[in-house]
Amino acid sequence: MDVRTLLELRTWTAYDVDDTARVLAGYDGSGSMQLVEVAPDGSRTPLTALPGPCTGRYLPGQRAVVVQHDTDGDERAQLSLLRLDPLPREPVGLDGLEPLVHDPRYIHTLVDVRPGAVVFATNRRNGVDFDVVSSDLRDGAETVLYDAGGYVDETAVAPDSDTVAVTLVSLQPCSTQVRLVTGAQIRDVTPVDEHAFHEHVRPVPGGALVMSSNSGREFAGVVRVDGSGAWTWLVEPGDHDAVGWPSPDGEHLLVGRRVDGATSLAMHDAVGRHRYDVPLPAPGVASAVWSAGSRYVVAALVAPTVPGDVLVLDARSGVVRTVVSAAEEAPDGLVQRLVEPTSHLVATRDGERIPCFVYTPTHPDGSVVMNIHGGPEAQAERVWNPVVQALVAAGHTVLVPNVRGSTGYGKRWYSLDDVRLRLESVADLADLRAWVGSLGCDAERVALYGGSYGGYMVLAGLTMQPELWAAGVSIVGISSLVTFLENTSAYRRAVREREYGSLENDRDFLTDASPLTYLEQLRRPLFLIHGANDPRVPLSESEQIKAALDAKGVPGTLLVYGDEGHGLARRGNRLDAYPQALAFLAEHLRR
Repeated sequence: MDVRTLLELRTWTAYDVDDTARVLAGYDGSGSMQLVEVAPDGSRTPLTALPGPCTGRYLPGQRAVVVQHDTDGDERAQLSLLRLDPLPREPVGLDGLEPLVHDPRYIHTLVDVRPGAVVFATNRRNGVDFDVVSSDLRDGAETVLYDAGGYVDETAVAPDSDTVAVTLVSLQPCSTQVRLVTGAQIRDVTPVDEHAFHEHVRPVPGGALVMSSNSGREFAGVVRVDGSGAWTWLVEPGDHDAVGWPSPDGEHLLVGRRVDGATSLAMHDAVGRHRYDVPLPAPGVASAVWSAGSRYVVAALVAPTVPGDVLVLDARSGVVRTVVSAAEEAPDGLVQRLVEPTSHLVATRDGERIPCFVYTPTHPDGSVVMNIHGGPEAQAERVWNPVVQALVAAGHTVLVPNVRGSTGYGKRWYSLDDVRLRLESVADLADLRAWVGSLGCDAERVALYGGSYGGYMVLAGLTMQPELWAAGVSIVGISSLVTFLENTSAYRRAVREREYGSLENDRDFLTDASPLTYLEQLRRPLFLIHGANDPRVPLSESEQIKAALDAKGVPGTLLVYGDEGHGLARRGNRLDAYPQALAFLAEHLRR
């Protein structure tokens, strides 16, 4: 079970379901995620063969799909129409799509679909702020639904009116603001400066909306906000987060409870009363989309031993069926040899406890790879990760921690790395390293591995704690918080400054918290991977630390992929990069 076998495993995800239980799925059999329609009888029709990965939604009332696609990972999404009557005999390329919203200079993100209309968010007005626009598919006429500024995170249109719920990134770290827009009237549902996170905001019939929120609370619950602004908790927060997916008709509420990196699902009624649990094949992470007519829910599930299942739930009967599973194409016996993690709480220098998943090999060799998630406003979850499974198969014990700043463990925990507390999360790495001996592992043979913010953590660990680590692999990582903020896309800069600190007010601290500042201490080998078109963490972040490595004579490798952005979306590139990264780790973690 080597890394190439695991990376070659085809995976599935889900994007939409229509009122006949046809599923719009994603399948990466061609090397990147493309659209496939799965009929109720299980037959599959490949729909797209685009140069890069794409997503899509069914257009209500028509046999058509709105396709979202970009160019080589640049995240400047464009929108096109694919008609499905008749179904294409062969998957279509770009020339088989009808352009809907195209301007490669800007982003056009699909946020909702309505009968005869597509709703999207775009930064084309000034390159920074995002407006929400509805495009009429009959004549292409556009109506601006929201243009009051800010970074739009989510948008949903009411099923029975023109009211639009807009969720914006707000002024506080890891926080959002909800606004309701009706014509020229904008009503703030939540304050712009509240330290709270609201998601899955959906208008429901009757002028109310349903959302997940941790306003005034440690964990998120599901709340209904009526037209007068009164809040009614449908699912009370407990010691974990809960998220809700209300049906378009407002009669059903699918609730996901997020506990220790896994999501369980249950159906509730409109006022939050539990009806039945929704069985899932394994503990993992599930997402869900309702059909326009509120009968079906399609769910995508990934778990450490589930590379990708697509499930359909009939809300009337409660019956769940697996539509497709990646296990179908797995080599015989492979899934049975995959490893489930165990959960641990690791004591820290200051009395905190770090949640951590541990993947233990059948035949451990004593070495450890610590895989740090990105974000930082994110969490390590119980998901499919072929690189983690390959590391375990090679004999490395893999730690996947949720250092302070991670979501999923309450508002207090994810706030412990905000702005000038940044280096407290780096200090967590040392506490984790001190703990590996209790697992029977060799503390002298521990490597760091991570992408995006996790890549920053790798670089920070190797430069600020040079005596602790044997090697590091950084994927699209930040080497300087100063140059990152100076060079990231303009529309992202203000969003990231709320978490890291601003160039105007916190430059000295940003310099102090940057790995590049401590390069004279770096003495362990480093492996770097980056996409040339990354709009989030520019390639220059890896280039500048590679140049410094070369000047110091420290072993370092930089792999750059010209058709990738923030990470590796193409299997061919993953098959090139990850085996090299694992061979690098094997070399530097040998006894």
